[in-house]
Amino acid sequence: MGAANQMNQMLEAMNRNGLRVTEQRRTLMQIFTDHEKYLTPKDVYNHMSKLYPSVSFGTVYRNLRLLSDMGVLEQVYFMDSGLKFKRCCLTHHHHHLICLGCEKTVPFDFCPMDHLMDLPKNFKVTDHRFEIYGFCEQCQIYSAITKPRSQ
Repeated sequence: MGAANQMNQMLEAMNRNGLRVTEQRRTLMQIFTDHEKYLTPKDVYNHMSKLYPSVSFGTVYRNLRLLSDMGVLEQVYFMDSGLKFKRCCLTHHHHHLICLGCEKTVPFDFCPMDHLMDLPKNFKVTDHRFEIYGFCEQCQIYSAITKPRSQ
């Protein structure tokens, strides 16, 4: 999917949710269109503050959370580096394998919610997340090469 199409999908989602598309929000979306990897709120703030010196970290963070709540961005908590955001895959429902080494994300279509049978009858599921964390093949190889040998 091209960058222009990705940007349009994100902007359409913002419009559908009644969020005003400002120049700063358009720039925020462009940052995520330009970067495939997960970004910390500080990473995004650093990009934004170059173009908008008066933007506050709080404003950037609130917009990241707002866009995440709308499904435009996905947020993932990494044990070693905290909360990070990435552009959502808006094309179809799927889940991800996430490499803890390089943060590469690999989609897979299996959904564990399709196989849950014992949910309480009085609980209405409105959304869910499912991610599997581990190490991709390249990071496993790198780790094996750089791991100190025991003596």
